[in-house]
Amino acid sequence: MPVNALFRDDFYLSTCEAVVTAVHEDGGIELDQTCFYATSGGQPGDTGFLKRADGSKIALGQTKTGATKDIILHVPLEGETAPLVGEKLVLHIDWPRRYKLMRMHTACHLLSVVCPYPITGAAVGEDESRVDIDMGELADKDAVTAKMMELVSQNHPVYLQWITDEQMAANPGLIKTMKVKPPMGQGRVRLVRIGDVDLQPCGGTHVANTSEIGPLKLGKIEKKGAQNRRVALLFA
Repeated sequence: MPVNALFRDDFYLSTCEAVVTAVHEDGGIELDQTCFYATSGGQPGDTGFLKRADGSKIALGQTKTGATKDIILHVPLEGETAPLVGEKLVLHIDWPRRYKLMRMHTACHLLSVVCPYPITGAAVGEDESRVDIDMGELADKDAVTAKMMELVSQNHPVYLQWITDEQMAANPGLIKTMKVKPPMGQGRVRLVRIGDVDLQPCGGTHVANTSEIGPLKLGKIEKKGAQNRRVALLFA
């Protein structure tokens, strides 16, 4: 059965109960539900631990998807004891790390507002991210930083909206990423809205208000082709 991915609706859920539904030969653990985000769309998966009834912990090194996005594998660190199928566990995310990723992912969306060009790639990091933008000319780092910090300080709410597959197909302009398309085929697509400044399909986790992002700065801007520019985004 597909996992109940609680993080898709509640970005701030850092712990939950779950039942083990499968344990793979490589150690990957499937659960009936999870608050752990699995690596996807440039955002790394959550780390943390699973707490057993006897109080012992199973430390997780990564969370990833399996054969399909409906399969989420919680991968223990080497040497950790495997749980039993049917065992009830309490999940605990490494919250400081996740919250940094939420702040940074939302900041990447703001960068796409200030630099409104097609996105050719992205990698969200805890302290530094990179966004590849098909913008031709090099951006003015000070001007971009000032515009982003203006958006941060304006306290824009960040929230979810859902549209049908048909509505998504009829509005291709919502898609900013050239290589990553929103998942369709389930009947609806999740959009992330930032106030009245941005709306785009996204499966990642985000903060609830732009003020939570905090101070930002641009790092190196590298030329990666005739049009492509790789922009480094950091917390200031």
